[in-house]
Amino acid sequence: MIREYSNKDKPKIIELLRKNTPEYFDTSEENDFENYLENEIEDYFVYEENSEIIGAGGINYFTEQKLARISWDMIDPKSQGNGIGKKLTQYRINHLNRNPKIEFIIVRTTQLVFKFYEKMGFELEKVEKDFWAKGFDLYQMKMKNKN
Repeated sequence: MIREYSNKDKPKIIELLRKNTPEYFDTSEENDFENYLENEIEDYFVYEENSEIIGAGGINYFTEQKLARISWDMIDPKSQGNGIGKKLTQYRINHLNRNPKIEFIIVRTTQLVFKFYEKMGFELEKVEKDFWAKGFDLYQMKMKNKN
């Protein structure tokens, strides 16, 4: 089940980030993520199974540029490869497709998972080496919104 994030979810979401560190996130990103949850969150969703949070991902809006950004995606390592990331990403794309003010959806990811977003229909826009941290390159990807 996908539902909106609530502040009470924060400890579980932080734990989810830690389960994905250092494979998908650098340890230095935890402070950025906490700041995001406290100050920058706009739409954030969790994926629950049997009352346990096993996935999460957000959306940030840049309406002046007619853009939305898929942000802070993470899936419990034990549940990766089961289609949860795809469901959570498609859920947010569908959510954005209902917003006539958004023309493009972007995602900023790494070399580790950009192929996943490519399969979802995103196209690579730019690459920046060691952007997030050493060994974590920025792969910025974009898709046209279908609204």
